[in-house]
Amino acid sequence: MTSPSPFARPGAPLTVPQGDVLGTYDSYPEAQKVVDRLAKADFPVAKLAIVGNNLTSVEIITRKRSWNRAAFSGVLSGAWLGIFMGLLLSLLSPTFTWQLFAAAVFIGAALGLFLQLISYAISRRNRDFESVSQVIAANYQIVIEPGMLARAQDALARNPQL
Repeated sequence: MTSPSPFARPGAPLTVPQGDVLGTYDSYPEAQKVVDRLAKADFPVAKLAIVGNNLTSVEIITRKRSWNRAAFSGVLSGAWLGIFMGLLLSLLSPTFTWQLFAAAVFIGAALGLFLQLISYAISRRNRDFESVSQVIAANYQIVIEPGMLARAQDALARNPQL
């Protein structure tokens, strides 16, 4: 994420925010709810930062890659492109013809198949599986500028149900 630190000067390099810890939470949504409560209580949330600690990269393998999967996904993605192009060509032509639409879908599917198979052939020796990656933190702290801690705690205590 490239959002600037709330404690940094504009143009200054990003650093881990320093300040008082308002709270520590097990999940990001929990920390987000606290910040949302403070925002609803008209607290200046620009003085806050959510900091994830002890980051761990998790990669979950979803399936093995194969020539069949590459061909199937190439045909599908190319066909979608062909449908889009066929509709666009149909709107631009004075009369709608199914032959033009079908040709655009077929050409898109063939192009998608060709490009996906080339891509798979190039990358298959390095990485023969598909996965989903994510960075997870052990906990999330809400860090607040020094001197603002009591005001934030008071805002949370006054509005527990926001």
